[in-house]
Amino acid sequence: MPGLPRTDFLLDPDVIFLNHGSFGACPKPVFESYQRWQIELERQPVEFLGRRYHDLLDIARQELATYVGADRDDLVFTENATMGVNIVLKSLDLKPGDEIVTCDHEYGACDLAWQYLHEHNGVTINRVHIPLPITSREDIVERLWAAVNEKTKVIYLSHITSFSALRMPIEEICKRARAAGVITLIDGAHAPGHVNLDMKAFDVDFYAGNLHKWFCAPKGAGFLYARPEFHDQMDAGIISWGWGDRRGKDQPESQYISRNQWQGTRDPAAYLAVPDAIAYQREHNWPEMQAACHEVVVQARRRIANLTDLPVITPESTDYFLQMATCPVRTNDILKVKEDLYDKYRIEIPCMEHDGRQYVRISIQGYNTEADVDALLDALAALL
Repeated sequence: MPGLPRTDFLLDPDVIFLNHGSFGACPKPVFESYQRWQIELERQPVEFLGRRYHDLLDIARQELATYVGADRDDLVFTENATMGVNIVLKSLDLKPGDEIVTCDHEYGACDLAWQYLHEHNGVTINRVHIPLPITSREDIVERLWAAVNEKTKVIYLSHITSFSALRMPIEEICKRARAAGVITLIDGAHAPGHVNLDMKAFDVDFYAGNLHKWFCAPKGAGFLYARPEFHDQMDAGIISWGWGDRRGKDQPESQYISRNQWQGTRDPAAYLAVPDAIAYQREHNWPEMQAACHEVVVQARRRIANLTDLPVITPESTDYFLQMATCPVRTNDILKVKEDLYDKYRIEIPCMEHDGRQYVRISIQGYNTEADVDALLDALAALL
């Protein structure tokens, strides 16, 4: 059994929640810290924002930096990974004809960001088809690398994809890209708290992560990592006071930090609760819990495959998936299945279509139980 008390979370007890991957769920101790910061802000807003804001964020960034294997000033907080991706898109000097290599498993919102760049800057988006099922990580690497040419400026990939829940081989991709002089941007929307992170070991240029999903911080917490050589060219999510703010120090901090940290009046409480999310993981033996969740997902995939008589889409190893897996199903109306799962069985789970086939994506967090999986299998047996 995965091992986190369901009572530690604010989730509706009448809903079988198998969709942690979409928006996460914040443990009560972390959420309470988040609210304490909000109350402290409201007690003396000028003191908090005018005198303490930067120092408090610096402390939280340091804890996050240790967690993700980075230096503190290579990180800025963002509201989510999509915002981080957009900051990078704004910052890169891409010209008409420059090419972006990505794949067809990417998240729709960020696909739209690249489409915007295509329409306004004339860059070419090269989406590599990754067919399912997948039998080797090496095949993914070779398919992606076959699309790289002299016009390729950026490789953009998810660390763990949203649609297929596939753990992409970013280590090998970043290594090859570094040798070829190609910029790497990794979308870590599903990664923090889900897979071990080490920015320096990855040798990635940019990494945008969500902290409100598997990391279990409050909504509105994410981060962007940028290698130091890119700091001077980094744009801002919003042009505000931080654009020219050097904070009056003898040694001015990087404009990368000031531009993205001081953007008018905003509530930093979600960022300041990040250390509490790290502490919650430490207190609950996160690696052991992750391993238990993975085993539940492995068993769930097998049972769904037996029910549908359709093959799983990856091998069972954690090299391919961890606490989230996408399973093929057979139906004429996948949206009706999703609707009925919730309306009739109170099961919250994403159902989708990709490349003409239908899938459900199951997420297992520490508060889930085998009984949740049993309920899903019973419902799918009735609906399919």
